[in-house]
Amino acid sequence: MSVSSNEALQLLQEGNKRFSAGEFATKDLGQTRRDELIIKGQNPFAIIITCSDSRVPPELIFDSGLGDLFVIRTAGNVLDPVGMGSAEYAVEHLGTPLLVVLGHDKCGAVQATMDGGEAPGSVAAIVAKIAPSAEKARAAGITGDNLYEECCLENIKATVAEVMGSEIIQHFVEDGKLAVIGAKYYMSSGEVEFF
Repeated sequence: MSVSSNEALQLLQEGNKRFSAGEFATKDLGQTRRDELIIKGQNPFAIIITCSDSRVPPELIFDSGLGDLFVIRTAGNVLDPVGMGSAEYAVEHLGTPLLVVLGHDKCGAVQATMDGGEAPGSVAAIVAKIAPSAEKARAAGITGDNLYEECCLENIKATVAEVMGSEIIQHFVEDGKLAVIGAKYYMSSGEVEFF
């Protein structure tokens, strides 16, 4: 499937509308489709950088089929060099026209960062990536549960900015071959807000 970034965004929006309404499209998940993807290769229309949270499955949230999405998942939708390399691969080698950084409400990684305390083992690396977003949220003077959600938004923006720091990503954006946007998933409604 070869589409523009605007068409890719529309596909995500339509899929999310179906998901949130509980009206799923019929998808070919059978042997023929699997064989086609092996023979012809993958051609995903969107890269989704999102949280590892088991309640946030992009393929379901966007009612997508096999080969539609190139998904990169880490707790708190933060990036490391491996995640960035994965995104660059999808852009450069697969020609994927849209990259979405998808955060979500009630994010445990964001909440743990905001609440502070000891982060054992490699969890500290996740907290360190989210900490600047937590500081921005606190500086905004927001309190209560809204503080967590503000941190979530700041964290999405920070990951978008980090993605845009890639020379490969920048090159494709400047050439009009790629769009990079942020989005937030709301678990209760099932809806995604794009921004």
